[in-house]
Order: sequence, then structure tokens, then C-alpha cells
Amino acid sequence: MDLQNIAYTFAQLFHNFGSVTVVGGSICALASYRTGAVSRGLTWIVLIGWGIQALSGSAFGAISYFHYGKFPDIKGIALVALGVKILCSTIGFTFAASQLFVNFSIKSNRRIGFLQCGIGILALSSAAVLRWFS
Repeated sequence: MDLQNIAYTFAQLFHNFGSVTVVGGSICALASYRTGAVSRGLTWIVLIGWGIQALSGSAFGAISYFHYGKFPDIKGIALVALGVKILCSTIGFTFAASQLFVNFSIKSNRRIGFLQCGIGILALSSAAVLRWFS
């Protein structure tokens, strides 16, 4: 049994669920904003999704470091894509947390919801670039 591949598999599994949570939760939250209600439950789901993205993304590097004694050798476009993913996770997590703890207007929540969807889609797109060019 190859423990490295099992570890990568679980990291990818959690990373995929985090992606679905971020994008799907953001889209569902947008629908709730249309009715004037801000779904705190959906916002928590999106926040947790961004956290899962950050932790599972970090796990990829940690697994490589543990097994090879160094981080993955990525450069060029792949490194830019990784930076975009990290930035998206940071911004998305911050937006979701702010929606939970700051009393925004419905209009502001709607704007943040659109931004969350866009950031989630950008992170997913960057993941494809990262995988292809690394």
C-alpha cells in the first residue's frame, strides 16, 4: 500500500468537497439574497469551504515535503496559479467571515455574494491551470 498516494487522495477528496462547498454555497446564498434573507447557515458553509480549501491545499505541499524532503517544484504559470488560489482563499474566507460578523445591508450582501461566486470560480479555474502546468 502506497501511503503517499493515499494521503494525496484524501487531500484531493477534501479539496474537491471544499470547492463544491464554496461555489455551490455561494450560488445558493445568492438565491437567498434575492428574497431579502441572508442565510447565515449558507455563509457558514462557504466559510468552512474556504477553510477546507486552504487546509487541504496546504496538505499537498506538506505531503510532498514529508515524502521527498522538499516542496513540489512548480514555477512559471503554475506558481502564478497557486498564488491566485491562495489569494482567492484568503479573500473568500475574509468576505464570508465579515458577512457573519458585520451587519451589511442586503445590497452589500448581494455584492459580496457575487464576489464570492466569482472568487470561487477563479480559484477552480486556477486549480486547472496549476494541475496542467505543474
